[in-house]
Amino acid sequence: MLKQTMTKLSVLLLATTTVLTACGGNNNNTAGNATNAPASDTPATEVAKKDVSFTIGYASGDPATKKAIADTVKKFTEANPNVTIKDLSETSSAAYLDWLKTKDAVGEFPDLVEMRDTQVFADAGKIVELPADLLDLFEAPPQVDGKVWNAPMQVNAPQGIIYSKKAYADAGITELPKTYDEFIAIQEKLKTSGITPLVVGGKDIFHMGFWVNKFLIDDVYSKDPDWNSKRTAKTVSFTDANVVQAMTDYKDLFTKYVDKGWLSTGDNQTASILVSGKAAQLYSGTWMFTQIAEADPSFEFGFYAIPDREGKVNVIGLPSPAGWSLSTEAAKDADKTEAIKEFIRFFFAPEQYSVYLATINAIPSTKENVTYKTSEQMQVALDLVADPNVVKSLAINNWWGDNLIPPQFRNWYYKLLQELVLKDGDVTDYMKKADTEYDTQVKANQM
Repeated sequence: MLKQTMTKLSVLLLATTTVLTACGGNNNNTAGNATNAPASDTPATEVAKKDVSFTIGYASGDPATKKAIADTVKKFTEANPNVTIKDLSETSSAAYLDWLKTKDAVGEFPDLVEMRDTQVFADAGKIVELPADLLDLFEAPPQVDGKVWNAPMQVNAPQGIIYSKKAYADAGITELPKTYDEFIAIQEKLKTSGITPLVVGGKDIFHMGFWVNKFLIDDVYSKDPDWNSKRTAKTVSFTDANVVQAMTDYKDLFTKYVDKGWLSTGDNQTASILVSGKAAQLYSGTWMFTQIAEADPSFEFGFYAIPDREGKVNVIGLPSPAGWSLSTEAAKDADKTEAIKEFIRFFFAPEQYSVYLATINAIPSTKENVTYKTSEQMQVALDLVADPNVVKSLAINNWWGDNLIPPQFRNWYYKLLQELVLKDGDVTDYMKKADTEYDTQVKANQM
């Protein structure tokens, strides 16, 4: 399943951007006054737009993404003074899914919401299909139950090692690893040189998923993308050799090479720890490139995907149903719906969308070509996406349909794996706990 190619998307970004027109320059975006304006400039039928407001919510744990979205909201409301947008987003270490459920429980579910667990909220009747007149913005967006629910904000980009070039040079590392064993040899060299090999922002539960899914993709999903559905059917187990191997590698890495304060380190602290020289590497996504450059413009760093033991490269890179979604309640209000549609069109307009993409080093999801100047590190990510020999996959909780896991299982599993490291637990015993909890949650969801 999911054999869509990503090559076209990467090619769109290979060229540097030309000078783009400024946002909000269209006079049709502002309320006009037909009485005072010259007849040649303003149509006689133009009237002031009705005042309207809506709320917006999105995952704000990553500072670069938060700023990129907040800047877009500001530009839109400046160009459309009749529209008021209330930002409900909050930065915390809580999982985004839990935050959305809390907002829903207190009657504050956003009108326009960044949706990541689309099937969960679609099944609950909290969101509606993407309006039909917005579908042409995108090239074959993923569907759930045969319907498009999201305006995809970007395409899933590979994650990998962001490393200090100085730290590598000081440790005598002259070549990037061609196998996972060579990657571990690099960790030993870094450790011997006196620097902590890896920084991890384990205080934020979502950050745990970067490493956990690296190993799950290598040993499980790259070979069997339907593993989740088989686990739900109880034909595979977390205690199977492939999962145990993945989690053993995870535990060994955290035990030997990760900074000891990882559980109290926030994701937003990792960039400063890396550029300060307290750690040599960070495993994360392309959105971190801007943060690192802003933290220290003189810091020289590289980026690469870690190969598996066989030398194959497997990365996150398949499309998934995620992006801007319209709430069911907002869809009942015609004026609010129209304002949200205007915002979505503004968000994906090339002159604005290119700025958003450049801020977080993302890959465009739109049908229309969008380009921006790419960095050395981002070019590596684009090459990975374009390479047909690189296996593209998804994280444990990003699958859908029959491969959808119980929505609360991801966070429970990540916390279990934190405990596995802290208590030096037996991997197989902990995977037995995972089986039991998974089955319990599946049964609870069926009731």
